[in-house]
Amino acid sequence: MRPYLKFLSALAANNSKEWMDDNKKWYLDSREEFIEDVAVMLKGVEAFEPAMATFKPKDCIFRINRDVRFSANKNPYKNNFSAYFSAKGKKVEWPGYYVHVQPGASFIGGGLWMPSSHSLKKIRREIDYSGAELKKILESKAIAEVYTGIEGEKLKTSPRDYDADHEFIEFLKLKSFILSKPMTDQDINSGNFINVALDGFQRMKPFQEFLSRAIEDVEDGSGIL
Repeated sequence: MRPYLKFLSALAANNSKEWMDDNKKWYLDSREEFIEDVAVMLKGVEAFEPAMATFKPKDCIFRINRDVRFSANKNPYKNNFSAYFSAKGKKVEWPGYYVHVQPGASFIGGGLWMPSSHSLKKIRREIDYSGAELKKILESKAIAEVYTGIEGEKLKTSPRDYDADHEFIEFLKLKSFILSKPMTDQDINSGNFINVALDGFQRMKPFQEFLSRAIEDVEDGSGIL
């Protein structure tokens, strides 16, 4: 059993600085347990993303503190542990693989969430040119067996410069490009989620490559609008 699920459940019921201060050792022990699982996942990701070989587990893990400045929810801490495996690091806008552990709400995912307007414009251009390729990737057996399709907020109308009857208008309307799969508490507690995550990540690699190609700035300037 993953003890950090117990910690996260307790934190959700007692989300305050006072409680965290009183349970700091429990938090640090739980975080270390999660880091150990992330280390195993990172090693597995390196097998199909060699650029990750230079990363350490702590490079991939998000802080538990929330930024409450612009949020109606003033709870100081997240109720989850999470990590992002990306060849350019979690602070750079680049496609990657995500694991989110939260009692009753765990999942794995990957892609790009709410890319900048600059990157979004480039992804839409790639879809305009190569939408059939993206469709083929998403309909492939490897992806369709695990994921139900791209998730993410959409525009209500067609984006500027694209006709409403464009063959791939539903892709072009997207503002995020995410594949995800839910996981149960049993998956987490048994440790099976590590294998599930690695299998799911490897399956979505062609999707990641499509997005990476779209937003990459090449030296000759051809990737710059």
